[in-house]
Amino acid sequence: MEDLKALSYDLRKHVVDMIVEGKGGHIGGDMSVIDALIALYFRVMNISPDNQEDENRDRFVMSKGHCVEALYAVLAAKGFFPIEEVIEKFSKFGSPYIGHPNNKLPGIEMNSGSLGHGLPVSIGMALAGRMDRRDYRVYTVMGDGELAEGSVWEGAMAAAHYKLDNLCATVDRNRLQISGNTEDVMAQDDLGERFRSFGWHVIHVADGNDMDQLLAAYEEAKTVKGKPALVIANTVKGCGSAVMENKAPWHHKVPSPEEYEQIIGDFARRKEALCHE
Repeated sequence: MEDLKALSYDLRKHVVDMIVEGKGGHIGGDMSVIDALIALYFRVMNISPDNQEDENRDRFVMSKGHCVEALYAVLAAKGFFPIEEVIEKFSKFGSPYIGHPNNKLPGIEMNSGSLGHGLPVSIGMALAGRMDRRDYRVYTVMGDGELAEGSVWEGAMAAAHYKLDNLCATVDRNRLQISGNTEDVMAQDDLGERFRSFGWHVIHVADGNDMDQLLAAYEEAKTVKGKPALVIANTVKGCGSAVMENKAPWHHKVPSPEEYEQIIGDFARRKEALCHE
């Protein structure tokens, strides 16, 4: 567990390095969602470079595809491709490491980024698994701003109708989107009650950047029968550095050299503090 917590700061640095090298990226959301991705890929999901062609592998869809930098960092740490190559080539002309998930890369099930598509596609994957009598599970991560898309709610209704207990969705509930606070742009509270009314089992994670709480939530999701599960991870946009935390302009921003040094320093200090907990 301590290794995973320390890994989160190493991968945050890789994300920042990608964005600086590529001169663009959705850094704030990367920082809020990366802990959930680490939990899923390193403890929860049955997926690795060794079984990526196996029909019984678990499936993952990054619905908030604009936060692909966090996904690339986690996939690289899992061994799908070298992190040095990602950092060097991210968002460069002709590179496969583009600014949204590219399913020509190993480990990526589908291209995503048009918000509102990830949940419906995941529902199709989960339904196909049931029809084919496969025992894989399907996971997807959505942004909270994304929930203004009508296709999300059509999907939520369908998932409950088909009783897809092999489906687990996560909402990265950082409360900030490109236009500002989600509650000002398109209010989402009470999100849990909304999904319950559609027939979902809802799990609230008070600190969605805490590895222990995330893993407990995903273990609970596996026990749910007869309905899909939703994990609402209450996260901090820009989590990991005071330079970025809870600041809407960091939705899509490249750190200056001075900001870079402050951010990387914050990561190092917080990682070091783990050793003294």
